[in-house]
Formats: sequence, structure tokens, C-alpha cells
Amino acid sequence: MEPAIGIIGGSGLYELEGFEKSDERMVATPFGEPSDALVGGRLAGRQVWFLPRHGRGHRILPMEINHRANLWAMRSLNVRWLICVTAVGSLREAYRPRDVVLPDQYFDRMSGREGHTFFGKGIVGHVGFADPVSAGLREILRACATGEGLTCHNGGTYVNMDGPAFSTRAESLVNRQLGFDVIGMTNLPEAKLAREAEIALATLAMITDYDCWKIEEEAVSAGAIIGHLQANVAAAKRILAAAIPRVPVVPDWPEHRSLDGAIMTPQALWPATTVEALRPLLDRFIAG
Repeated sequence: MEPAIGIIGGSGLYELEGFEKSDERMVATPFGEPSDALVGGRLAGRQVWFLPRHGRGHRILPMEINHRANLWAMRSLNVRWLICVTAVGSLREAYRPRDVVLPDQYFDRMSGREGHTFFGKGIVGHVGFADPVSAGLREILRACATGEGLTCHNGGTYVNMDGPAFSTRAESLVNRQLGFDVIGMTNLPEAKLAREAEIALATLAMITDYDCWKIEEEAVSAGAIIGHLQANVAAAKRILAAAIPRVPVVPDWPEHRSLDGAIMTPQALWPATTVEALRPLLDRFIAG
């Protein structure tokens, strides 16, 4: 199976110019059902798989997303590069609605973290996560975003909250004081699991609002962000169409070997049922 490129985001992202849809697949995983069927096809000669994070029709709350199933499904289809498109609130005056941010760091303010790892049940793994974003893939996105004439902020810290309610004003002000740049509800678990799955990940964070810290602006609400959201989707499609042909064909970046030295449990002690559940991640160790 050839190395593929994955896209996680909204349900309409696969409507890219030049994308030839050829498959739609609901992947059964050991961790339950993914958010929706994965849409597969080719663009610029590359195999691409799209997955709507919240399901088609936006049916799944942030804390209801089965991130393990989503990332397992991607890795089982040999996705080795993953672009996550996500709406965020800005915590910086200079990061304006409809700007693009390419985060290079995260801060975790989530609960339910036991669902943000593939390991456990007899196999212990601790991946390095000091630099959680693929620098190579982020640079491709930067070049494509600026090439589209968009305002692109290369780097920044994404703070991940639970939701589904937006921040209180006090929380928003504290996040600003701590130096965070954008806030969202979904992307950090994707980054953690992608690293464990040896997938190179970068995030295309599209700003929809100023959260609620900027008192001269309307406080963030679902209705207030719709116009920015629609414009951001159109921009994201242009960036993706430009980025996909630039992604390498051979998965030989550091992220593609992130499990080297990360698994603490001797292979002789790996439970067979856990090995089978994690086969897309562990296959190269078993084969070797």
C-alpha cells in the first residue's frame, strides 16, 4: 500500500479542484468507530484520505470525538503525513480572524487523556513530544499559505480546552497572560496520537474570532463566526490543493521513526491481543 496523505477537518474539504474521489470506507478499529467514513482518492498523483472530525453534518461534540479510532483508521490506510484543518480563537491582537496560524507547540488543558494514547494493556510507550509538529510539513503549509496571498503566522502555541462551551472572559485573559496564541478544542489529541502512529503532522489553524478577551469585539458565539468560518474553508481548500503535490513520496522524516526507543516493554512480554490491536503501529517491529 503506497504511503498516503491524510486530511482531518470539515466535511467539505475533499471538494478540492483536481481531486478524483475513488473510495469511501468505514474502517473498523479496535478502538471503536471513527467520526465518519474516510473519503479516498487521488490528487496530483497522490493517494489522499479525508476524514470529517465532527462527522458529516457536524454531529459530534469535541469531547465525543474518538481520536484513537480516527488516527488508527488513518494509519491502517498507510497515511504517513497528516494535515489537520481546524478553527481556532485568537489570543493575540496581531492574529486576526481569517488569518492562518501554523502552531509549533501545544498546551494541554484537557481531561480524558487516557483516550489520547494507543499504549497500555501490557505495552508501555513514551514518545518524544518536545517538538510536536513536523517542521517539514509545516514549512510546506507556510509556503502554500503565503503563496495564496494569505496572512500566515508561522509558529505559535495552541492551547487545547475541553469545550463545548467557549472560554469565560477570565479564562481567556489568563491564557493570554500565559503567552498562548490560539485556542481550540480538538487538535492536541490528534498530534499526540499521530506521533505514536509515526505520522508526520502539521496543523492549519484558521482563526474565526478573538475568543472573548477583546472586549471591544463581539464575544465569540457560533453565529458570530459563521462568515469567517466559510471564508476560512475556502482558503484551506486552496492551501491543501497546493500543498499535497509538495509532500514527499518517501516517508523518511524523523516523525516516521518516532517509536524508535520509545517502547519500554520488552517485545517478549507484549500481549498478543494488544499487538494485534496495535498492528498498524507495531508491524515494522514485528516484521523485524
